[in-house]
Amino acid sequence: MLSLSCFVAVNVLFFTAGSATTEHDGYNDFTEEEHAPKLDYNDPHWCHTPGLTNGEVTCRSPRGVAYMSTLGTRCEMRCDRGYRLLGRSSIQCLATRRWSATAFCRKMRCRVLPLIPRGRYTCTHGFEVDSRCDFTCDTGFRIEGEHSRTCRHGGRWSGLQPDCADTDPPKIRCPPSRLKVAEPGKLTARVTWERPAATDTADKSLEVILVGQEPDTDFKEGVHIIRYKVYDQARNRAACKFIVRVEVRRCPELHPPLHGDITCSSDGNNYGATCDHHCEGGYELRGVSSRVCQFSRNWGGDPAECVPMEIKSDVKTAPALLDQFYEKRRLLIVSAPNISDPDYQLQNIMVQKSDCGLDLRHVTLIELLGSPPRETGRIKESLLNVEVIEGLRQAFRISRSYFSMVLLDKLGMDRERFITPVGSDELFSYIDSFLLDEEERERLELHRDFCD
Repeated sequence: MLSLSCFVAVNVLFFTAGSATTEHDGYNDFTEEEHAPKLDYNDPHWCHTPGLTNGEVTCRSPRGVAYMSTLGTRCEMRCDRGYRLLGRSSIQCLATRRWSATAFCRKMRCRVLPLIPRGRYTCTHGFEVDSRCDFTCDTGFRIEGEHSRTCRHGGRWSGLQPDCADTDPPKIRCPPSRLKVAEPGKLTARVTWERPAATDTADKSLEVILVGQEPDTDFKEGVHIIRYKVYDQARNRAACKFIVRVEVRRCPELHPPLHGDITCSSDGNNYGATCDHHCEGGYELRGVSSRVCQFSRNWGGDPAECVPMEIKSDVKTAPALLDQFYEKRRLLIVSAPNISDPDYQLQNIMVQKSDCGLDLRHVTLIELLGSPPRETGRIKESLLNVEVIEGLRQAFRISRSYFSMVLLDKLGMDRERFITPVGSDELFSYIDSFLLDEEERERLELHRDFCD
């Protein structure tokens, strides 16, 4: 190969004054440079052998594969996976025995992943390329979204950041079920309990909702289901329930005595109820007047009964006789000149047929017959004293000369007079309309068929 000489141009300066001109002309004069490099295209190591840590160098030489560092060789630089090339991707061996540029491979990383609330992650190789980070959640939470993310070539994470969703429902425990006995004389019981508290893995403050009757209130007889429910912020639901049973202790049904009735407080036969006994007119109570239903479900005291009034017919005065009937019985006084009086005979037949109806209406029959000294007075088979007969006639102005009837109310007041025989229908109609009170009418309706 021929050596080439380098020439250095010699500058020639021209000076001009006024209109004269000085020019620098160095295009035609050269001088040889003693230290210029000699180019050698056959030198296989003109440039140093290129290297790339964590990468690969691919060179192409005009003179073939054996001359990878010769003058004019071009090399392509490429980094391994996970590394980024900094510098020129293509370099050339220059006449200066140097490569046209430099390059090196830097390890690529993804940005630091943020922590997820109530969760964590672990990575296989930190934040390097191809490192996989797996996400887990605290107890009671689950992953929503990607379960893992991978650092991709290029420094970006795959997928999106997941969340930890609350899946664990709150915990709540109801009080035990309970049985309460109704209070004496009542059909309710006051029941109370402690309001249950709820806990949750995520939420500190929870609202407990009651479904049912409030505590410390009166519960009616029967079974009551009390429910509590609670929601956390993720709308997970928990619930519990218990039973409140209210029992009304009851005695056997108490029946009224024959010829009497009962009035009871509260519900009639519940614990603490009191039943008072009453007898119809013409009957007297024998035994306790009231009985109380005990906690043992038994009635206090012995059963009472209504027995016929014991009328003392041997009293000496009319007031003494009438006092026995005061507020208890009505009186129907029948008077006739003698026992063979036709009006009396007719009335007597009609009275005998209506004897049961009179008793239902609390009417007692008194008969005054004849004139002194053979005058008689009687209540059924019991004879009255002469002074009593005279007292009745004087008090109610009852004549001995003709047939008549006087109807007295329970207070002994003269309410109606009859001077001719009266049929039972007419007599009962008057009594029912003008002498009976509302309670007596209701009782009469219940027993109207009793005399049929």
